[in-house]
Amino acid sequence: MSDTGSKVILAFGLLNETVPASSAFHGIPHPVTIVAGGQGVVKSKYFEEDYRERQTLAGLLAKEHGVAPAAARAAPAAKHVKLVTAASTSIVRPGQRILLAVEIEIPKGFHLYAPGVEGYHAVDWKMAESPAYRAHAVSYPGSRVLYLEAIKEKVPVYEGMLRLTRDLTAGEDKNVKPLLSPNREWKLEGTLKYQACNDRLCYPPETVPLAWTLEVEGHDRERVPVELQHKPGGR
Repeated sequence: MSDTGSKVILAFGLLNETVPASSAFHGIPHPVTIVAGGQGVVKSKYFEEDYRERQTLAGLLAKEHGVAPAAARAAPAAKHVKLVTAASTSIVRPGQRILLAVEIEIPKGFHLYAPGVEGYHAVDWKMAESPAYRAHAVSYPGSRVLYLEAIKEKVPVYEGMLRLTRDLTAGEDKNVKPLLSPNREWKLEGTLKYQACNDRLCYPPETVPLAWTLEVEGHDRERVPVELQHKPGGR
């Protein structure tokens, strides 16, 4: 939609002031997604500093409504637990922010240690370092406090089903392209470390390789018809 004079952009306080007035892009907004309830009340806002970065609808549905990510699913082998990795979308473009997930099924009678535990190895999800993306912080769900009678100790743990999520922002095309396969597949890699215990013993910590295989799609760079193009200073 066209916003002549950037009136709506200015009204929402979203004008990107880093773009000079002489640029054809002057008057563009910072990317923002506003989630409103049925009565029109704003529930949350997702704001990006860089105009080249965007949220995806599938990622927002996962964060706002708990919709389980279902793309790029895989089941890496793991001891004592069952793992499933997934993403909010199987197709990503440079600058998009997608949601990655790790689902952990913990057998009855077992537990994993949660962040904040002392003396044990908490669940820890790391992504490989890469100039092709920016991995955001992991969202860990709330844990419960378990009392270990044998050693008179209280520890934060996870039991049953556990889902970890984190956003990942794809970088510029020049950084992503060298990592693609001939059919434009992009393999994202990470690790999950955890320590599984039951009521009798704690097993040695495990580190499991994780991977998400996505398809990278380029941006549509076809220009709009000349008569519809904005000229510098004409917004």
